[in-house]
Order: sequence, then structure tokens, then C-alpha cells
Amino acid sequence: MTTFVDRVELHVAAGNGGHGCASVHREKFKPLGGPDGGNGGRGGDVTLVVDQSVTTLLDYHHSPHRKATNGQPGAGDNRSGKDGQDLILPVPDGTVVLDKQGNVLADLVGEGTTYIAGQGGRGGLGNAALASARRKAPGFALLGVPGESADIVLELKTVADVALVGYPSAGKSSLISVLSAAKPKIADYPFTTLVPNLGVVTAGSTVYTIADVPGLIPGASQGKGLGLEFLRHVERCSVLVHVLDTATLESDRDPVSDLDIIEEELKQYGGLDDRPRIVVLNKIDIPDGQELADMIRPELEERGYQVFEVSAVARTGLKELSFALAGIVAQSRAAKPKEEATRIVIRPKAVDDAGFTVTFDEANEVYRVRGEKPERWIRQTDFNNDEAVGYLADRLNRLGVEDALMKAGARTGDGVAIGPEENAVVFDWEPTMMAGAEMLGRRGEDHRLEAPRPAAQRRRDRDAERDEAEQEFKEFGPF
Repeated sequence: MTTFVDRVELHVAAGNGGHGCASVHREKFKPLGGPDGGNGGRGGDVTLVVDQSVTTLLDYHHSPHRKATNGQPGAGDNRSGKDGQDLILPVPDGTVVLDKQGNVLADLVGEGTTYIAGQGGRGGLGNAALASARRKAPGFALLGVPGESADIVLELKTVADVALVGYPSAGKSSLISVLSAAKPKIADYPFTTLVPNLGVVTAGSTVYTIADVPGLIPGASQGKGLGLEFLRHVERCSVLVHVLDTATLESDRDPVSDLDIIEEELKQYGGLDDRPRIVVLNKIDIPDGQELADMIRPELEERGYQVFEVSAVARTGLKELSFALAGIVAQSRAAKPKEEATRIVIRPKAVDDAGFTVTFDEANEVYRVRGEKPERWIRQTDFNNDEAVGYLADRLNRLGVEDALMKAGARTGDGVAIGPEENAVVFDWEPTMMAGAEMLGRRGEDHRLEAPRPAAQRRRDRDAERDEAEQEFKEFGPF
């Protein structure tokens, strides 16, 4: 049964925003007490958070679909809907977030580091929030915005200071077990280690982590053995340690050729040329192993390698090795720039940035409007409500969409699409189109509020409105 997973494809969906409510306050002798529809609640976010207690992506391998809860719709009496609950997904330290094309979206290193993989949709405004001096009693509310959905890839790259590389059964796991308190599975056959092992080593005042990479064989960078699956775990290391078996029983292998082969695989994988190397000649407790180590050590030192002879079984040479690694790790840490305090970077928009674009789509013969605001407003509009459509037209006009369409050459009756091609809203453009409701003059305006009326006229209008409202109440009941 799989117990370690370091790469998964995750399908996340944030919560949808709740719809706003269109409601009119009613009480005895005040059938039209004004709009009191509440706002919809915000949809929950999907957030990845680094948790040191998590060491594998196994949970997401078994359950790759994750969704946050939706916001609740608003209600009358100015009651706002409940916000959706955020979905927190714990991930191991060193998790890299990528899109389906392999582009890095986030590199999560350090306890508590977060990344919002899916933004919850905002809730729609109720008609109480939409009321204004020009529109005192809106008969519509805004719909909630759908939450973001995304298909992402999570890759775990172990956060270790030292990486042990070498052939299977070279003694990497044994070395970790005696240098640290880690207890990996150890046996004398290839591919005993099926997952990276991680241990913590203390050498003087320096504490560092050490990990091994299982399954490196010729062709590992192209997918042979287990190497391709785990080479990513050495990318964050400060130093590479070649563990060479000086007591191998295979006649076609020797430590120097093993070193050359592993170096070639690391070169093919790429990105590791700047890491310092150390060579460890392991298993010198075996007589043949000590003799072979004495033979090849001068050649390795001539190549510029720092060489250590050790025995994980006899625990020989471990102290010198651990302190040498501590020195390299300390130098690497000192060379890294200190983390600066979090800064807020303000990037103002250009003065000529309208927030949208208008282009002519020759294939579909429509003028296509793209922009964050127009596309969000489209999703918030109830197209079954003429007054809501008029409100949308007002917003687009204030943003400058109509002027931009005219400049682009659009004429009355031309097709206009707002949004991406796969789910755009398409309509015939009518620049002088009324909002649709008979009570409206200019789009979204109540013609009864355009100019002051005489007191007698206001009384007659008020009595007529009351009689009409009482009749509707008798026929249809409360909203």
C-alpha cells in the first residue's frame, strides 16, 4: 500500500458567493416601507498552509477533489447571508504549486506559509445596499459570484541541507541512521529505500538536516529506477554527498565509475552544478573495502573532491564527516541574503488603463469585451429582471464600454460578447436601449424622482401607490 506520495494533481473549487435579496419592508399601514434585502455571504477560500506535522501528499492522492462551502443568500429585514467557511489544506514544508502547464505558482517553504489556490466568490448586494437617491426602491439584487476553480499540481521537494546520493545499497540509509536519530528501513538488496529519508544531525553548534535520494541508477534522469521520482528532493540542498560502496560484490562496478555515472545523471537532471560535493567511501570495515578505498582515494582527491572514509557499521569516521558537513552548511547559510521584513509593494495602474479591452473577433463576428469588472458584473446580473439589466447597462456605460465600442466601430445591432469565448454573454448592441421596465426613464432611473412635484400631485401619487400596493398584497401576499 502506498504510504508516501510526493506529487499529486489537485482539483480545488472555492465556494460561490450567496445571492443578494430583493425585499421590501412591510408592516401594518406601511406596505412599502423601503428596501430591506440583505447581502449574500462570501464564498469560502481554498488555502494551502505549510504544516510541519505533514510529511506526505498521500491524503490528496486518495481525495484529489476539494471544495470550500458556499456563502448563504441574503434575506429580508436587512439580514446578510453567512460567509462560507474557508477550506484549509495542510501541505508539507517544501511543497511547490504548479499549474497544468508546469508553471510555478507558489513555493511553500516555512511553517505557516500560505497560498490561496481558489478565491471564494463575493456575495451579491441586496436591494437595500443598491438603493440611492436616484434609485430609492430597487426591485432587484445582485447575484453571487462563482468561486474560482483550478487544477493544480503539488510537488514535494524535501527541505534538507545535505543530500546523500549514490547507487542502491551503497549505505545511504545506514549512514543516516548513525548520524541522526532517524530509523529507516535497511536491507542488503537494491531499492530497500522506496521513499526519501530525513534525519536531523547536531555537530557542535550547528544543527542541519540530511536526506537520501533512493533509486539512482543509470538512466534515472530519464525515468529508470526510482531516481526521476525523487531527484527533485535534492534541489534545495546545500551540499551533495556521494556515498560510494567500496565493498560491492558486482564485478562490473567500481566506486569511481559509480561516481561518474551518478554525476552524469545529476547533470542531465540539471540545476545542481553549483552545489559543493563531498565523497564518502563507505564500508571500510570490510578488508577488501579498506584496500579499495586506499587505492581510489588519491584519484578522487586529484579531481578536487574532499574524501572521507567511514563505516556505518563500525561507526568509524562519522565525527569528522558530520563536522565537515556542518561547516559547509554554515557557510551556505551565511552566504544567503538575510530575509527582509515583509514589504507592501504598491503598483498603481497606468493613467490610460481603462480596466477593460474591446477587440473585434473576426471568427465569430462580434466585438469582444474583456476585463475583470465587466465580466464580474455579467455574472452578478439576473437577466430575467429588466431593471437589473438596466443597472448593468448603467455600470458598463459609466465604465466607458459604450464609448470604447463606438471607437472600435460598433454599430447598432452588432453583436457584443462580454467574457471569454467559452462562456461569454452575447447580445445585440443598442446604445440607446432603455432599461426595459416601463417605470424607468433613463436607464435605471425612476422618472418619478426626476423633478419636484406639487404637494397636491404628490398626495394623489401617494394615494394611488398605496391603493395599488394594497391590491397587490391582497392578490399575491407578501414578497
